[in-house]
Amino acid sequence: MNAQQLVDERGDLWLALAPLWLDREPSERDYAHMVEVIEQHGLTFKELEWIFRLELAPVMSRHQLSIASEWRKFDDYKLMKQLVSHNLRLKGWRRKSWALFSGLTTMMVRHRWVALMQRLMVTRGEC
Repeated sequence: MNAQQLVDERGDLWLALAPLWLDREPSERDYAHMVEVIEQHGLTFKELEWIFRLELAPVMSRHQLSIASEWRKFDDYKLMKQLVSHNLRLKGWRRKSWALFSGLTTMMVRHRWVALMQRLMVTRGEC
């Protein structure tokens, strides 16, 4: 997969989910937008979990730990470049390493992820 394919297939989903890592709690409007974009992609909960853990968290958690990071809103272009770069290298041992350490990279936003998945379950009529 090349960079353009990644942007076409995942770009809007990644950007929709990025607010999970901001310094503020996502608003109901943020959550509604996330659910809407997720539904457009038709992904399962399992697929979403792996996107969260392997495609997003390794990049996004660095923003949380950085003193000079964005806190209120991300620069979409810069963020997309970082996400594409990470995901183009996400093969073999790197994929396995991120899977192994994904608990550490997701723990600071896991409560937000759970809240999002609950909203998605309600939307899908699964609860």
